[in-house]
Amino acid sequence: MAPKNQKSAAWKGRSGDDNKEDPLQAVVVADTFETRFAPFTLERPRCLLTLANTPLIEYTLEYLASAGVQTVFIYAGAHLDQVETYIEASRWKSHKSPFENVTFLRCLASSVGDIMRDLDQKDLMAGDFIVVSGDIVSNFPIARALQQHKTRRAKDKNAIMTMILRETEAGIHDHSGGIVPTFVLDPTKDRCLHYEEAYPGTQFTSHIDPELLKTPELEIRQDLVDCRIDICTPDVLSLWSDNFDNQSPRKDFLFGVLKDWELNGKTIHTYIVQEDYAARVADFWSYNTISQDLKAGLVTSIAVENNTFGDTHYSRSQNGVVLDGKVVASKPTKLESGTVVGAETAIGRGSEIKSSIVGEGCHIGKNTRIHDAYIWDNVSVGNNVKISRAIIGNEAFIGDNSVIEEGSLISFGVKIAPGTTVKSGSRICRPQPGTDGEVKNDTFVVGDAGEGQAYADDEEDYLTSKLSRLIYQQPDLADSVSTLDSDLSSDEVSSFGGSRSQSFGDDSTDRFQHDTVGILLQRMQDGQHADDMLSELMGLRFSGGADETQVRKAVAVALMKHIHGEVENGVSAADATRRVLSAYNTLIRRKGAEQTTDEQAAFLLDAQRDLIRRKDGGKTLLFVVKDLYDLEVFTEEAFTAWWADERSSSDPEMAEVRKPSSQFIEWLQNAESESESDEEEEDDEEE
Repeated sequence: MAPKNQKSAAWKGRSGDDNKEDPLQAVVVADTFETRFAPFTLERPRCLLTLANTPLIEYTLEYLASAGVQTVFIYAGAHLDQVETYIEASRWKSHKSPFENVTFLRCLASSVGDIMRDLDQKDLMAGDFIVVSGDIVSNFPIARALQQHKTRRAKDKNAIMTMILRETEAGIHDHSGGIVPTFVLDPTKDRCLHYEEAYPGTQFTSHIDPELLKTPELEIRQDLVDCRIDICTPDVLSLWSDNFDNQSPRKDFLFGVLKDWELNGKTIHTYIVQEDYAARVADFWSYNTISQDLKAGLVTSIAVENNTFGDTHYSRSQNGVVLDGKVVASKPTKLESGTVVGAETAIGRGSEIKSSIVGEGCHIGKNTRIHDAYIWDNVSVGNNVKISRAIIGNEAFIGDNSVIEEGSLISFGVKIAPGTTVKSGSRICRPQPGTDGEVKNDTFVVGDAGEGQAYADDEEDYLTSKLSRLIYQQPDLADSVSTLDSDLSSDEVSSFGGSRSQSFGDDSTDRFQHDTVGILLQRMQDGQHADDMLSELMGLRFSGGADETQVRKAVAVALMKHIHGEVENGVSAADATRRVLSAYNTLIRRKGAEQTTDEQAAFLLDAQRDLIRRKDGGKTLLFVVKDLYDLEVFTEEAFTAWWADERSSSDPEMAEVRKPSSQFIEWLQNAESESESDEEEEDDEEE
């Protein structure tokens, strides 16, 4: 490590002696620009959410320190001031910091791509550097991977990046319910030749350059966890700057570089971790899985009882309970294996806590049961409360005799009134100002004396709705082994009671809806022809056991989302609607789909419901009905049936969004009247 008086120069990447190796630099991308941890990320940055009572950013920085990094650059993204305040007050900026320099970088960014292009413009990277996301949990010694990267780079300047991937069991991505990343590798050169993403349950189809197929040995791997730890050269930043459309590190950047390798000549390589622990908290499923591993002490260097982070005094009992020395538990209290309780927390007599993590400064009342849950700091839980498989955010209040059902996410400061049952899968946040600026509590969700409201996002990201739920509803996965540490024996796994790898998913109906909408939307964004999408749509229907009603709704929602996306990108509502419906109306009129008046009116209702939450949804709906008429997708009777259907005006929001379409309905009715008059006149003349 360089002397302290070199700190000011260290961040520039070079010392005055060219023979000296550049200090190892790292860039922490603390914001992934996703909403998978909503509603908690409404108020707090993702990197400061707690994992085993420790903010995620702490695990990331601890790993970089253990890897010998000397200079750290941090990009925060959302809630930037909170992140900067936290880092400035942390040990990472104190005289005890293992880093020579920690620099906080600011830029206006809406994606990881914006950050990488900003980093290129700042010209801070002189040599090889590491890029990590702000949610890394690892004990993997990176020295060997670095050496392989440098050796390869010395022989070939076009070898610009090495990705760290973790080998795990087959089917891991089906467990998590997220995307299935597919890596096509040349194992003889540790080179990645192709990358693409699919969805669970869909058949893998790849469009690999024929030249790559001449490679003597190919591996198609879907058993790899992307740790989001990359060893990069400055050429990586140049490629980001050359491609302003690239937003995400894998789906855009990696895919594009590999696709264009004949043009740019750049190659990307891999280092596959097989024995050590390397993972990232990418979603709630991995949050739970990694938490289970930390509770069990599998990652020895950062086990909770090692008190690596902060001024804590945890110790592990013989029955596997980890308590801070300042916990106050009245007797009798039942604390079972897999439980962690933070400092200054008080537990009332008769309470039972099983396989849960309770934060610092919490108050747990009498005769309360907490099973498989995560209670963050300074939460107050009343008497006779039942909490199962849920996350409760900081400063939340759960009243006496309440029941928090499986999969509930209760965000910061929410108050649940006594005697309230929070239904399975609920997501509750603090009351947010409405369109009129007023803040209203949702008493149906939090009770008459509660404070909070149901959280509903736009779910534009396919993964948002799928991975932002904490519901264990797939019993077939209950006994699956740890997905992040393959060295465990079956005996060790069974000691966790089978809860380690249970999936956070939706029920089958919602799952089909979310999956299909996401896939259709992605295909339309990629410009795929409608005819090519029809066979995939039918495959999704059969594999998901869906009926025609579910398919119709998925098509309607996907089309409305795509139109809305075009409008947000600056296209007028009229042009966006005509363009999308001209290209994809065959998805509505697909072969085998019922085309009765009732079915067509039901499609219009589905579109209307989706447009309620879209900006200028009423205007868009007007152009939708007009274009469906002009393109002769629906009959005139379908529009009048839709308008007459009570559901189209059953509540204020539905009535409001259809108002602009009244002019089209009036025109249609007048046209029908004129047509009837003309027919009557013709009949009179014939007589």
